[in-house]
Amino acid sequence: MGLSINQNIAAVNSYRNLSNTQNDLGKSLEKLSSGFRINRAADDAAGLAISEGLRSQVGGLKVAARNAQDGISVVQTAEGALTEVHAILQRVRDLAVQGANDSNNTEARANIKTESDSLVSELDRISKSTNFNGTKLLDGSTSELKFQVGADGDADSQITVSLAGANVKAISQNLSGGDLTTTGTTFDVTGGTLAGLTTAAATFTSTKGGVATSVTTGALSDTAGGAGFQSVEEYADALRADANFAANFTVTVEKDANGAGTGIVVTAIDGGTVGTTAPAAGFDAGVAGTPVTGGLNYENATNAQASINLIDEQIKSVSTARAGLGALQNRFEHTIKNVNVAVENLSASESRIRDTDMASEMVSFTRAQILSQAGTSMLAQANQIPQGVMSLLR
Repeated sequence: MGLSINQNIAAVNSYRNLSNTQNDLGKSLEKLSSGFRINRAADDAAGLAISEGLRSQVGGLKVAARNAQDGISVVQTAEGALTEVHAILQRVRDLAVQGANDSNNTEARANIKTESDSLVSELDRISKSTNFNGTKLLDGSTSELKFQVGADGDADSQITVSLAGANVKAISQNLSGGDLTTTGTTFDVTGGTLAGLTTAAATFTSTKGGVATSVTTGALSDTAGGAGFQSVEEYADALRADANFAANFTVTVEKDANGAGTGIVVTAIDGGTVGTTAPAAGFDAGVAGTPVTGGLNYENATNAQASINLIDEQIKSVSTARAGLGALQNRFEHTIKNVNVAVENLSASESRIRDTDMASEMVSFTRAQILSQAGTSMLAQANQIPQGVMSLLR
C-alpha cells in the first residue's frame, strides 16, 4: 500500500472497528445496568412480544390471587355469622322441646315464647347487619358473588359463590311469619307471571267483630332497583317496608314445589279476616282461610312439636349453606396455591427470555472493553502513518 495523505485507510478501518466496539460496549453497559437482555424491540422483537404476553399473564394472576383471598374473606364472614345462627337455632329448638312438655303452665309457655321471639328477632338483625364491604350477605338481596381468580376474561377464570341458601332473613320470617294456628288470605300472581306487579299502592281490608278496616299502602319501593319486581319475595319485602301495611298486616310468600314464589299470604295482626278483593294489579282475587306456614307456637304439646319440626328444617338449611361455604373456602385455598405456582413458572419463563445472563454479559463487556482500549490505541497509531510522508519531503 502506497503512502498518501488524502486517505488514511488504516485510520478509517481502525475508527470503524472502534465504533462497532463502542456500540457493543454501550449495549453491554445497558444490559448490565438494567438487568434486562431486551430493553427495546430491536434487541429481540419476537422475544419482546412473548415476554410482554407472559408479563401480562403474571400480573393478572397476582391480582387474581388477591381476589381469591378476598373470596375467602367473604366466605369466612358469611360462615362466621351462620355459626351464630346455628347456635341460636339450637337454643330455639331447646326451647321448643321444653315447650312440648305439658308440665309447663300457661305462664311458663309464655316465657318460653318470649325468649324464642327475642332470638328470632336477633336472627333478623344478623341477616340485616352481616355485610362485606357494604354488600349484604345473608338477607337474600345477594344471591351470588363472582370472583375473578384467573388472568383471562373467560368463564373459567371466575368462581361463583352462591349465597341463595344462606338467606337468614327468610329463616327469620319462617319462624316469625305466623303461629301455626293462624290463617290468612292468599293472593296468587295473575297468570303466574311477575310482569303485572307494579309499585302502585295496594289496598287490603280486614274484618273483625263486624268492623271492617281498609289500609292503603304508599307507592311501593322496588328494593332491588331493577326494571319491575323480579320475584314475589321482593314484592313482599316492599309491603313489609310500608309503615301502614306493617302496622296492620303480615305477609308471607306462597311457594311451589320448586321454591318459586307464586303468591302472597296476608294475615291481619289483630286476628281479623283479610278480605279477598285483589289488592293491586297483578294479583287474582284472594282465597281466605289459608294456613300460614311458619311461626312458632308453644301453647300446647302438639304445636310445640310442630315448631320443633319447623326449626329442624331451618337448621338443616343452615347446615347445607355452611357446608357449601366451607367447600368454597377449600376451593379458594387450592386456587390460590395453583395460581401461585403458575406465577412462579411464568415468571421464570419471562426471566429466561427477557433478563440478562449477568455472567455471560460480563464476558461480552470485558471483551468489548479490551477491544475498545486496543482500538483507541490502534487508531492513534494509524493517525501517525501519514507523518511518514514528511520524511520524504525533507
